[in-house]
Amino acid sequence: MRTLQSLIQSRVLLLTICAAGIGGTFQFGYNLSIINAPTLYIQEFINETWQARSGKPQPDHLILLVWSLIVSLYPLGGLFGALLAGLMAIRLGRKKSLLVNNSFVVAAAIMFGFSRKARSCEMIMLGRLLMGVNAGVSMNIQPMYLGESAPKELRGAVAMTSAIFTALGIVTGQVVGLSEFLGSRQVWPWLLASCLVPGVLQLTTLPLLPESPRYLLIDCGDTDACLAAMKRLRGTGDVTGELEELEKERAACQGHHAQSPWELLQNPTLRRQVTSLVVLGSAMELCGNDSVYAYASSVFREAGVPEEKIQYTIIGTGSCELLTAFISCVVIERVGRRVLLMTGYCLMTCWGSIFTAALCLQSFFPWMPYLAMSCIFAFILSFGIGPAGVTGILATELFDQKARPAAYTICGVLMWTMLFLIGLVFPFIMEGLSHLVYVPFVCVCICGAIYTGLFLPETKGKTFLEISKELQRLNLPRQTGRPRWTGPEVIQSTKV
Repeated sequence: MRTLQSLIQSRVLLLTICAAGIGGTFQFGYNLSIINAPTLYIQEFINETWQARSGKPQPDHLILLVWSLIVSLYPLGGLFGALLAGLMAIRLGRKKSLLVNNSFVVAAAIMFGFSRKARSCEMIMLGRLLMGVNAGVSMNIQPMYLGESAPKELRGAVAMTSAIFTALGIVTGQVVGLSEFLGSRQVWPWLLASCLVPGVLQLTTLPLLPESPRYLLIDCGDTDACLAAMKRLRGTGDVTGELEELEKERAACQGHHAQSPWELLQNPTLRRQVTSLVVLGSAMELCGNDSVYAYASSVFREAGVPEEKIQYTIIGTGSCELLTAFISCVVIERVGRRVLLMTGYCLMTCWGSIFTAALCLQSFFPWMPYLAMSCIFAFILSFGIGPAGVTGILATELFDQKARPAAYTICGVLMWTMLFLIGLVFPFIMEGLSHLVYVPFVCVCICGAIYTGLFLPETKGKTFLEISKELQRLNLPRQTGRPRWTGPEVIQSTKV
């Protein structure tokens, strides 16, 4: 509750979170979920377009191929956006990058809105690619912008809001995609084009809010602008202590240039940070949370949920992730990052194992489908507790100002590549392993929990400079000036 009170007192910071989130990770979650509702209508449109051009219906396998392209172009665009994000963050700044990023949204909304009138499924493909680029940029720059704008005692909670807006976008997309709203045969192009609304909201609100103080001081060297931004974000005129910390961080970065992803990978002083980013970023994408949504409909059907009610039940899965993301945002500054990550992965291991057993035994016991349905909700709740939000904070807290954009580029490329490969390979894994499909995901969760417990340092309540010094000591133990332990000292004589 203290975290919420602090955020409410800093009204400008709260408005900054909302303005950055609504056009940032909210867009990612929203566009991830709205594509599910009009699946059949878009496939019919693909067939009608082909028939109007060639005079004969399109074969089923080609319809499926075009549909797969429409779906997979989103993560492909995300990959391009992630590669673009680091350069934009350095050249344009954090806030301006988010504003410029909305040009992709406007272009995509136009493509979606006029696709049926133009009888062009290629316009839908291009729109999905552009929305992917938008998501790739915002997924990297939004947590960077918010993490740099927040005070150290609220940094984890503020960065966790990225996960809240992602979950909120998923739930909103599920609701808007209902047949009672925009998920019907007549208005599905407007459902896809509705991505314009969050973009317009961000374009009208974010220009009124300050840029990241760290970017203004360390990257631009503008002390006056940094001081003005900090006063607005903190809601107080006394920011002397925090400005001194920023000046120390600036001095530590003096003489260093913004690093490229390749330089980051070669730097021995950042080896632990890069390894943690790669291992835990991969674990988040390979833990099976995205795949559990693919199983949800069939499990709910087996449990006896009527076909017309399944779409409403699926909204509950997104609501679970939203609930736990909000809870994690409130408690992260009390329990720390490591505890949330380990708890999340351990619970996911537990529920994934029970889910596998329930799938294997559902033909023997009539109540097993209900257990499997409960496991779906529990698995998503566990994912929201830790991996969903804490993983996104790592690039902000483990890297300094000059390495942070490159770290987010690596993180984004990794995330979108994994998302693309999982979407490509999961149907074959599901066909090959059948009811044991979740065994590989459970193994990933176990590895994520072990790595977090053994190698990830706790960053709760520390400044960026303190975190950087601690990680440097861990990376280069011989150069820190501390004597190395060489075993117990052998006593060769005694004194009476």
